[in-house]
Amino acid sequence: MNKLTKEEVRHVAHLARIKVTDEEIEKYQIDLGKLLEDVDKINDIEVETDELLVTPVDQEAILRNDQETRSVNFDEIKKNVPAVTGNFVEVPVMIGE
Repeated sequence: MNKLTKEEVRHVAHLARIKVTDEEIEKYQIDLGKLLEDVDKINDIEVETDELLVTPVDQEAILRNDQETRSVNFDEIKKNVPAVTGNFVEVPVMIGE
């Protein structure tokens, strides 16, 4: 098992901007070590080719032609909104929620 040092755990906690107690550091030494062992298993996979696999399906992108359509008139939009100021539709404040 790959056990991290306490300083390494503190460094990871600092990067993640979390506070950890001494008891948590000891727990994370083991847990993060196990996680790193699992990630290291990727290196054990035998690869038959060096080619980069972007997608397992060979499919071309199907693009549509641009078509001009009728825009919605702002006067029509104003009929369906609760509040308008000038040329703007008022919406509830969402900051802080």
